[in-house]
Amino acid sequence: MRAVKYFVVILFSILSAAICAQDIKIGAEISTALKDNIYLSKLNYPKSVARFYTDNYSGYSWTDSLQRQDQSEIALALLTRADHYGLSRADYHLESLSFEKLKQWRDFPSEKNQKEKASFDILLTDGLITFMNHLHFGKYNPLYDSSTLDSSRINGFCADELLSTARMQADFQGAILKAQPKIKAYSDFQAYLDRSYTANNGMTAQAELGKIIINMERLRWISTQSDNYIMVNIPSYTLEFHQGDEISDFKVVVGKPATKTPVLESEINYFSTAPDWRVPQSIFLNEILPEILEDRSYLADHNYTVYDASGNEVVVNASTRRQIAKNPYSYSIRQSSGQDNALGAVVFRFQNPHAVYIHDTPQKQFFGRGKRALSHGCVRVENADRLAAMLLSYDGSEYKISALENAILSYEKKDFVLSKPIPIIITYLTCLIKNGKPTLYTDIYQFDKPLEARFDQNK
Repeated sequence: MRAVKYFVVILFSILSAAICAQDIKIGAEISTALKDNIYLSKLNYPKSVARFYTDNYSGYSWTDSLQRQDQSEIALALLTRADHYGLSRADYHLESLSFEKLKQWRDFPSEKNQKEKASFDILLTDGLITFMNHLHFGKYNPLYDSSTLDSSRINGFCADELLSTARMQADFQGAILKAQPKIKAYSDFQAYLDRSYTANNGMTAQAELGKIIINMERLRWISTQSDNYIMVNIPSYTLEFHQGDEISDFKVVVGKPATKTPVLESEINYFSTAPDWRVPQSIFLNEILPEILEDRSYLADHNYTVYDASGNEVVVNASTRRQIAKNPYSYSIRQSSGQDNALGAVVFRFQNPHAVYIHDTPQKQFFGRGKRALSHGCVRVENADRLAAMLLSYDGSEYKISALENAILSYEKKDFVLSKPIPIIITYLTCLIKNGKPTLYTDIYQFDKPLEARFDQNK
C-alpha cells in the first residue's frame, strides 16, 4: 500500500513538472511574440494585448485544450458576426482566424508549430479587444484614437480588463457585450440589425443600412451610461426625457445650418424662470444694431438695455446712438424678462464651451413647422414649463412645482437647483428605429457624407 502511495506521489510530481514545463514553454512563445516589433505592428492594440497576457500569466487563452471551449467559440463567433453590431468583419483578423484552425490548435495539441498557435491566440485576443473598443467608443471617435485607448483608461473603461473579467463570468458573451452603449436608440439599432441579419431576408435596404451604421457609430461617441438622461436629436427636431423605460417627447427648434447647434454632453444642474437674455455679440452686431439705428423706439419696444464695456447702462439718445454705430464692439445688450423675452419663461442651464442652452420661446408658432432649423444655435423647447415640472419630479422635489408655476405666471426670477443633475446629450442622428422600422431624417448640416465615406473605405 505504501509503495502505491509513493508511486502516486512520484507520478503526480512528474506530471506537475511536465505541466509546469509546458506552461513555461507556452509563456515563452507568447512572450517572444509580444516582444517582436514586427509582429506587434500587426496588432491594433499591442499594449492592451500585452497587459491581458500579463494578467493571465502569459498562457494560451483560447487555443489551450484545458481552457473553456465555449468561450473560445463564442469569442470567434462574435467577431464573425460583427456586422450584427454595425461593425466591419474586416477589422478583426478574420483572414487569419477560423473555427477550423481553432479546433486544430485546441483539440490536437502538438509541440509543432507553437509559433503559429501563439499567433492565432494573440490575434484572437487583439480581435476581441478591438471589437470591444469599437463597441464602446466607435471606430472613428473624434476624441480618442486607438493609441490613446491602448494607453489609457477612458471614463473607467479598459477593454483588456473587461475581457479578463469576462473570462471569469458564466455569461461570457453578455459580459463582452456590456461594452455597448446603454442608450435606447443604440439598443434599437442593434436589435434591428440582429433581426435583419439573422432572418437573412434583405429587409434592410442598403441606403438604410448605411444610415444605421453611421448613427450607431455616433451613439458610441457618447459617454453617458445612465438610464436617466435628456437627449436632443438635431435632425428629428426632438427632445426625449428618458427615465428608465419611460420616455417623454418634446418638439424643439435647433440651429440653422449657418449657426449650427453643437453636438455635446453635459449635465443640467439648474433651470431659471423669467431669465434675462444676454444677447450674443454676433446677434447684436448683425441683427439688433441695424434695428436700433433705424428705429428709435426699438430698444424700448423689445425691453433691451445697452451697456458699455465697463458694464454701465447707457442711455440711448442721438449722441450715444452715433457712438454705438461708430464703435459697436464696445457695447453689449441685454433683454429683460417678460412676455417678449427671447428665452421665454424658463431656461435650462448646463456647462459647455459653446455657450448654448435649452430654453422656452415666445415664438410658439415655430413648433408647428415640419422643418425647425431656425435658431442661432440654442435649443428652443415646446412646453418648457412641463419639462421643468418633470425635472422637479425626477429630482424628488414635486413640492416645488407650485412655486415654479407661480414664478412663470408672475415673471419672477427664480433658480431651481437639482440635487440630482440630469445628463444632457445633444446628438446628430439622421436615422432612428420607430415602430420597429428605420425612419430617416434630413441631413440638415450635411454631416453624413464624410462619415459614410470613411465606412465605405473599410468595406
